[in-house]
Amino acid sequence: MATVTFQGATRIYPKSKRKAVDRLDLEIKDAEFLVLVGPSGCGKTTSLRMLAGLEDVDEGTILIDDKDVVNLPPRARDIAMVFQNYALYPHMNVAENMGFALKIARLPRAEIQARVLEAAKILDLEEYLKRKPGQLSGGQRQRVAMGRAIVRQPRVFLMDEPLSNLDAKLRVATRSEIAALQRRLGVTTVYVTHDQVEAMTMGDRVAVMKDGVLQQCDTPRVLYESPVNAFVAGFIGSPAMNLIEGRIDAGGVMLGETVIPIPDALRQHGGAIGTPVTVGLRPEAIELVAEGRGIPAVVNLVEEMGAEAYVYAQLAAHVSKSVTAVNDVIARVEPRGAPRSGDTIHLRVREESILLFDVESGARIGVEAAPMAVAAPVA
Repeated sequence: MATVTFQGATRIYPKSKRKAVDRLDLEIKDAEFLVLVGPSGCGKTTSLRMLAGLEDVDEGTILIDDKDVVNLPPRARDIAMVFQNYALYPHMNVAENMGFALKIARLPRAEIQARVLEAAKILDLEEYLKRKPGQLSGGQRQRVAMGRAIVRQPRVFLMDEPLSNLDAKLRVATRSEIAALQRRLGVTTVYVTHDQVEAMTMGDRVAVMKDGVLQQCDTPRVLYESPVNAFVAGFIGSPAMNLIEGRIDAGGVMLGETVIPIPDALRQHGGAIGTPVTVGLRPEAIELVAEGRGIPAVVNLVEEMGAEAYVYAQLAAHVSKSVTAVNDVIARVEPRGAPRSGDTIHLRVREESILLFDVESGARIGVEAAPMAVAAPVA
């Protein structure tokens, strides 16, 4: 199929001083499913549109199979794009929508029909070929948009938040269908979403962006266990990683009024005693213990999720000092032993799971250390 390479690709919109995409360097392998993820305005959709030829590249270049495509029009790039709103023609039936691009390209009618039927079989749309988009559900319209891309047999699929218009249950079902379909077709795919759970469950690799800058690109597991900075740590994971103010102590790192032991090498990287740091803890790296054995905290909220529960709590030291910040920490606990709102609990941290981040830059401290071993994220 194709490889895709961004080399210092930059986009600056007219009348704007800030770069929408700032020197993006990214290599996407043949047949890879790569997800671009980040908050609104981070540059992920702009990056996709630059690859599609719908946005100019002000600096740098973009290669498809080592060929510079920056000056090529969209139709010459051999890509197919699935948009957020599906962009189906309401007056055409499903078959006509799927085959429209082939008709414009003046392919023989027999070939168009064969390609449409093949795509309909793959997407389970055979019985809907004569229906209009208005007669379909959101999930079915989404599959029609996918079918329109498939029939073109492109080298690269581009998908811009194709599931955002679906309800929560259908999103979960459809994202697994898209991931399975991509692996079956083996087409290089770049997928944009703001939903980090969607990104983690679908992508071979995930590229996290912020303010137009690529923060980290790696497998979902590495992003979860070994984020390079506090932004990635807080963005990846549901619930998010706890990022708590602490300071280096002779025996480890101090949270509230409790010293948590950490490896000597990590403590040394953290700086002199008293140095402020941001402490990163995954919810599953925290557990309830008996009184007097851990960090005291006051429960603000308990979320019952069926197989598990999440406790949102405030460190007792902060409560006593009337600090306004709440929900200092989120812990995953067994639902049958979950506390209630208002309870004072005690929390123990799994020392091997602690990450430290620089307060000013947000960079991970001691990144040369081995990735932390924590449990898998909850999808």
